[in-house]
Amino acid sequence: MQRLTSTRAERKETSRRQAFGRRAAIAGGFCLCCTPAARLWAAESADGLRCTEVAPGLLVTRGADEEATANNADAIANQAFIIGENAVAVIDPGGSRAHGAALRAAIRARTERPVRYVIITHVHPDHCFGAGAFLEDKPVFLGHARLIPALQARGAFYQRGLIRILGKDATGPIVLPTETVDKNLTLDLGNRPLSLHAHDPAHTDNDLSVIDTRTNTLLAGDLLFVRRMPTLDGSLKGWLAELAKLKQISFARVVPGHGPQAVPWPEAAADLERYLDILLTETRAAVRQNIGIDAAVDTVAQSEHGKWILFDAYHGRNVTEAYKELEWE
Repeated sequence: MQRLTSTRAERKETSRRQAFGRRAAIAGGFCLCCTPAARLWAAESADGLRCTEVAPGLLVTRGADEEATANNADAIANQAFIIGENAVAVIDPGGSRAHGAALRAAIRARTERPVRYVIITHVHPDHCFGAGAFLEDKPVFLGHARLIPALQARGAFYQRGLIRILGKDATGPIVLPTETVDKNLTLDLGNRPLSLHAHDPAHTDNDLSVIDTRTNTLLAGDLLFVRRMPTLDGSLKGWLAELAKLKQISFARVVPGHGPQAVPWPEAAADLERYLDILLTETRAAVRQNIGIDAAVDTVAQSEHGKWILFDAYHGRNVTEAYKELEWE
């Protein structure tokens, strides 16, 4: 029994250290700009960032199903851009200045139309730290109404973590939205309307989704994870509720925040919904049985082990967040 307790303690300590590192770095996004490897990655990406046209004028780059490292430049989240008759909109500029610069180069290789909007779907830096690469375009930076306070609260912490890993120059600036969305907003790129929707707390408390109405494509941000372990940073019950609302709408395809460039809807949400349902049910049971939060990390939703990439890296924190939400129901 003593050895078992010690092993659990070791696992918890490792999990805490990993969580701290992820919040400071992986959530912050990585940029390679200040090292020889960074410059090489940026140059290669500028020439060959893989952009898949999932629908006419809608191109997506696929993030790596990895933890963020200097080698992958925190290019771990999907990016997208939409080309209208007059302008371009970027949806999630990437996890680092290098990642964002590679996307900008890919856009310039396809069109000379100005980048008028850079839309940030939520606070996690693998989705937003690439925004600095677009400052010279002077676009409107758009986000959820709660994104500004979220970045003000967390941005410096994320940035400090990145500076420790990459150096100050490589980290890039914290770019705050210049306009925010309270509920809904429609943009027009020139015969190409985009519908933006600010969600209630779900993956985070500042999730923003985008619908390309011409192609009936939902760009879901991290409201949808496919294959890669989802991360809970908002509300478990809220996330399930937002998925239920979205499932009532018919889309030709969905671009997830992590996973393949485009997936069918609503089928692609099945695995995520199953995981969140199990997390909800078993965490509630742990609370009712007076199983402590640390013990719950070792038991809740372990049936999902092996079904997700990076399960061990993130699942423990998901249980912790779920427990804190549900223990006072």
